Amino acid sequence: MFTILTGSQFGDEGKGKVVDLLAEKYDIVVRFQGGDNAGHTVIVGDRTYKLHLTPSGVLFGARLLIGPGVVLNPKVLWSEIEALRAEGIRPNLGIDAKTSIIMPYHIALDELRESGRKEKIGTTKRGIGYAYIDKFSRDEVQMKDLTDPALLEAKLAEIGPAREKAIAEMGGDPAVVRDPVLLGEYLEIGRSLKENVADVSYEINVALDAGKKVLAEGAQGAFLDVIHGTQKFVTSSFTTAGSACANLGVGPARVDNVVGIVKAYMTRVGEGPMPTELKDEVGAHLSKIGKEFGTTTGRPRRCGWFDAVLAKKSMYLNGYTELAITKLDVLGGLDPIKICTSYELDGKTLNYPPESTVEFARCRPIYEEAKGWTEDITGAKSYGALPKAVRDYVERIEELLGVKITIVSVGPGREQTIWR
Repeated sequence: MFTILTGSQFGDEGKGKVVDLLAEKYDIVVRFQGGDNAGHTVIVGDRTYKLHLTPSGVLFGARLLIGPGVVLNPKVLWSEIEALRAEGIRPNLGIDAKTSIIMPYHIALDELRESGRKEKIGTTKRGIGYAYIDKFSRDEVQMKDLTDPALLEAKLAEIGPAREKAIAEMGGDPAVVRDPVLLGEYLEIGRSLKENVADVSYEINVALDAGKKVLAEGAQGAFLDVIHGTQKFVTSSFTTAGSACANLGVGPARVDNVVGIVKAYMTRVGEGPMPTELKDEVGAHLSKIGKEFGTTTGRPRRCGWFDAVLAKKSMYLNGYTELAITKLDVLGGLDPIKICTSYELDGKTLNYPPESTVEFARCRPIYEEAKGWTEDITGAKSYGALPKAVRDYVERIEELLGVKITIVSVGPGREQTIWR
């Protein structure tokens, strides 16, 4: 069985918890895109694990794979591995030989470019975009290159001069491109991970042939997709479910399930349009109760009411077969609760988001109201035990999106999850 799981909004929907819950049922958990600009938090008992590259199934002994569509900062991955080992967890990890490496010069270029922009796009300055530029221009350093100094030296002899020139022209220090200390750190990690280098496409397909279960985990969310997101305020990779097949080298006919994660309200980190954003006491409530701060950057997330118009587009972009809804408990104490069901743009009512980001930024939400609740739902063990107002809210979202919600999260802990 092959399942793809993605975020359906702007990221930060709670994918880490859901992947962690599902991982017990899967033999392989594989990350298919993005880099360490995305993080996920997994809470087990009194332990909190903040991961950026290590797939969430690490806590359950699943085989973990990092696919070639990922851009990898080896120092970040190695620090995660060491932190997990300190907790007695030894990841069973495979990294595709073709995985692109985020080099120190990518980070330098990212920092220089963002600082020079008149209109910021909110990059995390971790070199993600520049690593993807090199991937698509075929000038990348790959994971395999870090396992052999001669391979890395040959790559940098070919592509290094152009990177040095670019950094110098932007006012940076070109020495970062071939800094022997930095390269030595990368090569040392490469030697340590040499036995972890794998052919991810082959391993997944052989596992599926053998009847094993594979879960493909995406980073960010649908509307940060480099094609279908809110350009230019997007990430540099393809975040929708269909990209999992291309990034991993698995044919689309092998996909059995596509799981989408929706937060019970909307959040967004960084810049870009967000029609339902609330800059009032309700937005402050969502931020405070939901602890809405980015896992990677620590930046506060912008908060707003649930946007069913945007979510409907996500259903089309991803082809979800089922949904998980997270952070329902955060809405407790708000009455009424609002759901955006259409937009107003230039005097016209829209039931689907406009393609133009400029037009999308001018959309104004049209809301319907739902009854709120005051009860504490964090201890609920069954769907029937939830207050009627909560169930009505869940079922209204199902009705608007046309997809069944099978997982209901009422708190951050693994045990605070209701399966329908």
